[in-house]
Amino acid sequence: MRHAFGFVLGVLLTPALAYGAAWGFVQGGQSFDGTGQEITDRTRIYGAFALLAAVGLVMGVIIVARWASPLVSLVPALALLGFSVAFLIDPGRVLDLPSKVPPSGDMDDGLRTLLGSGMYAMMGFALLMPSWAPRRWGSGRRDDEAADVDFYSAAGR
Repeated sequence: MRHAFGFVLGVLLTPALAYGAAWGFVQGGQSFDGTGQEITDRTRIYGAFALLAAVGLVMGVIIVARWASPLVSLVPALALLGFSVAFLIDPGRVLDLPSKVPPSGDMDDGLRTLLGSGMYAMMGFALLMPSWAPRRWGSGRRDDEAADVDFYSAAGR
């Protein structure tokens, strides 16, 4: 049951992470003037940074949470890495995908830029690492019960 819930959560988190990072990137880029070295829209840049921080926080929780099924991180990792490899094989076809999926506009530019810059590959590799830990694939109950038995048997000596 834990892995089924983890798979569903991973499927839901994949577009949330991709679109959240893309939208935050675009809004952050539009809120400052690089040549004039000034922030042109403080409200927009604060919102963009808050969204990017939320994406980073969600990724961090997914990576370090021992209670989570490894599928929570594996599903988005494979999707992001798959799109990155597809981009390297046929960039034209993959860069055309954002225009076919709503919403369009600035979001498309963010998705394309993060894909082409390798940011999605980096996110994918970071999310892939927790799935290699054998402890994440087993049930956490057996480890806790074994630790309790060891503690009580050592304390009774």
